[in-house]
Amino acid sequence: MCCEIKRRFLLLYATQKGQAKAIAEEICTQADAHGFEADIHCISESDKYNLATEKDPLVIVISTTGTGDPPDTACKFVKEIKNKTLLPDHFAHLRYGLLGLGDSEYMFFCNGGKVVDKRLQELGAQHFYETGLADDCVGLEIVVEPWIDGLWLALRREFTSWNIKEDMSSNLRAVSNGVSAMTVVPSMSGICSLDSEIQHLKLEDLEVKATDALSQKPANVHSVVSVQDTEASLDRSVPPLSQSALNIPALPSEYIDVQFQDSTGQELSVSSLISDGIVFHVPVTKAVQLTREDAVKTALLLELDISKTTFCYQPGDAFCVICPNNPKEVQELLHILGLSERKEYVVCLKIKQATKRKGAAPEHIPKGSTVEFILTWCLEIRAVPRKAFLRALVEYTSDAREKRRLQELCSKQGASDYSSFIRDPSICLLDLLHAFPTCRPPLNLLIEHLPKLQARSYSASSSNLFQPGKLQFVFNVVEFPSSPSRLVSRKGVCTGWLAELVAPMLQPHKKEEKLSAVKVSIFARPINTFHLPSDPSVPFMMVGPGTGVSPFIGFLQHRRHTTASMEPAQITLAIRSTLNTTRIIQQYMQRQNLAKRNRMSRRRQWGDESDEDMDTDFSQSTGPGNVGIMVLMGQVHAVER
Repeated sequence: MCCEIKRRFLLLYATQKGQAKAIAEEICTQADAHGFEADIHCISESDKYNLATEKDPLVIVISTTGTGDPPDTACKFVKEIKNKTLLPDHFAHLRYGLLGLGDSEYMFFCNGGKVVDKRLQELGAQHFYETGLADDCVGLEIVVEPWIDGLWLALRREFTSWNIKEDMSSNLRAVSNGVSAMTVVPSMSGICSLDSEIQHLKLEDLEVKATDALSQKPANVHSVVSVQDTEASLDRSVPPLSQSALNIPALPSEYIDVQFQDSTGQELSVSSLISDGIVFHVPVTKAVQLTREDAVKTALLLELDISKTTFCYQPGDAFCVICPNNPKEVQELLHILGLSERKEYVVCLKIKQATKRKGAAPEHIPKGSTVEFILTWCLEIRAVPRKAFLRALVEYTSDAREKRRLQELCSKQGASDYSSFIRDPSICLLDLLHAFPTCRPPLNLLIEHLPKLQARSYSASSSNLFQPGKLQFVFNVVEFPSSPSRLVSRKGVCTGWLAELVAPMLQPHKKEEKLSAVKVSIFARPINTFHLPSDPSVPFMMVGPGTGVSPFIGFLQHRRHTTASMEPAQITLAIRSTLNTTRIIQQYMQRQNLAKRNRMSRRRQWGDESDEDMDTDFSQSTGPGNVGIMVLMGQVHAVER
């Protein structure tokens, strides 16, 4: 008996932090169970696909970054399809479905996906499946999961319509050749009706039957949780969920083989983590706490010395800081997984031969990495576990109650509990291992399911013209308070690391020689569009929430340096505390006054007795409310709003 041939579709993803890639890989995994073959590629790998000649259905998963920009991996693709020389029917042969990822807390929600979607239609491409827009603010899975469930029905209908059209074409050719005048040809009206039905397929019209779901038997309906527990938690469920049959995802197939080598590999540099761009290791020359000790948030200003590097930037540019995971969390994870004695072992990764995965081992793990290096620099151990990861963890959990609870959290019936106890409180793998103590996953499972540890982006808050060789940036130290699901409070991965790194510099009595070794690794962000108008006469208004105002400091420095007479400029801040913002403004102006006095002193030493024409001072009105800063010819005034 001949095996059924699986129909191919092209699957492209454009990702900034790994979410779109993880979702595309989930689609690829499920495709096999539904009788399809997903030809998956990053959208930047243009040498591996050609949309101009693509005949099979196209599925795109794309995220949004920055101020509504497409991911860096999609910039070249977007530029190519925006080419004005392309004809309106350039993609008339293309049928596609698109899933956009975004966050409704930002102004340009899912704009990366919307831009690609609109342009493909302008070039003649047509939907075979309605576009889905997933919102990270309320939970991507709310849209992603039903969108993926409906994708298989849409693909089946798409391929069915192709078969009907092919049969009709064959029959018409046969009739025209006189081979079979008796062949029955489907009515054209029926074909048009089917095309219309496929083209306008909507998510709300989909009713995925049980037979269309993944081939996974429901878990035991008998609850192993005591009914005396009346409140649900991360590790405990209550009726009706605890007594329900569950529809859980199919078990993801493991595809990475891990081998440990008891040998000392060469010491890896963080530069090996970045494939594109140059990494600069630069010293931190200044650290200032801008907020009071009793402030709701801690804001820090850091200054980096880039004078001995080729790193260059414009005001408003973002740059990336390479940061490690918290060392204590890494050691705790090593201990729980039983890898403490192997932490210095070199890890050799290979793709299992039996798997259908394409390509080599994960590129974000350099060759020669040790176990400790991988958990410290390569994997986002703070990432919120996806449901596919929870499903995989079930197989490495020995306690029946814990297995059942993990099944509930990854099931459709447990969607509410997943949101309440995992996604909303930002639970990580370490929290899960504490809540489910008999769960002991192997290292390969972490490598397969944890995303790449991303470098964190920050905006420059200085001008290289105003302060040559210096790069300043401002950030809040992110705090994650303890909760019933998270036993301990934590700080942000990068902001917490930076705060601890410069802690000695915030203490004025520390010796200078002890601070010289404080360095960070940075690299330029590939795409930057947040810049001043090229024409210095063009007026502009600056509005920033909290530390979001920091790039405007660089704007004002740059404009002051390049313009003989600076026109009035206004910044409006949205702040939590008037007093905290007052302190930020005061410290900034104090530093500017000191810099001005130093410049004047140097000028007098060289015999230049002329005074600067700007006198910077600070005053504030009293009363509650947000504070606006009016910068007028160097005079800064706080105006109540």
